[in-house]
Amino acid sequence: MSWELLELESSQKANTSSEYSCDAVKKPIEIYVFIDPMCPECWSLEPYLKKLSIEFGRLFTFRPIISGASKPLNHDNFDQPRKLREIWERTASRTGMSCDGDLWLENPIHSPITAYLAIKAAELQGIRYGKVFLRKVQESLFLKKKDISQESVLIECAKAAKLDLQEFKNDLHSDTAKKALQCDYKLNHEMEIDYMPTMVFFHKNIEEQGIKISGLYPYEIYVRVLSEMTEHLPIPSQHPSLEDFVQHYGVVGTKEVSVVYNWSLEKAEREMKKLQLKQVVEKIPAKHGSFWQYNEFK
Repeated sequence: MSWELLELESSQKANTSSEYSCDAVKKPIEIYVFIDPMCPECWSLEPYLKKLSIEFGRLFTFRPIISGASKPLNHDNFDQPRKLREIWERTASRTGMSCDGDLWLENPIHSPITAYLAIKAAELQGIRYGKVFLRKVQESLFLKKKDISQESVLIECAKAAKLDLQEFKNDLHSDTAKKALQCDYKLNHEMEIDYMPTMVFFHKNIEEQGIKISGLYPYEIYVRVLSEMTEHLPIPSQHPSLEDFVQHYGVVGTKEVSVVYNWSLEKAEREMKKLQLKQVVEKIPAKHGSFWQYNEFK
């Protein structure tokens, strides 16, 4: 296990964090989460982000930073879609977070830039809305095999995230969204982010250093970093009921339930099936693992 100290000019950190909610001022830790919404490894981080938020969300705020890691498909490279399919399938089998690699053969995404801009446009309505929208984009991509470079798909995601649709449509093509995305790219370069996902932990009282963790690690590693930064082992907050958890997030995977509640995958599946029998959730077809959607009309 390894992580590294990362230096960042204090003036720059202040400028980038002040755009977001006042919670960043109240909570001692800010976590930059560098992700690519088309990266299956980043999708696999979701269970750990949920668990961290539930158990220790009182200590930190998340700030998603978009990486431009995914490049447009090379039309001259006929093997590229097949290789991407193989990567997705291996990742899904290993992590339990379904991502259907057949997308690259059936409905390939030729350029992700519109999806990147859409995420920044959603964040203009508030960082919380931006996070919800990002999740809806990931669900559309990994579970539904939808082309998230299509504006119609992004508008569906905006509706699901309960955004102001007219404002979102205006911001999607605005200079403000473009500048916000360029700021994200600049942070990627300045922090030397070369692997997805990467999390960088900052303490508001330690201006010059952050702790950077690249890749996926066991949950205990993230808790250890929080402990080091707060100089004590924080006591986890009480977990919500399973029904409240599903209602809050709308769509959850069995792997996410397993990680959050420290259950085996088998037990998590059984507990979700109990909610299904009560018509609290509906099962979503998935190629790997299982996902569940909260039934708002139960």
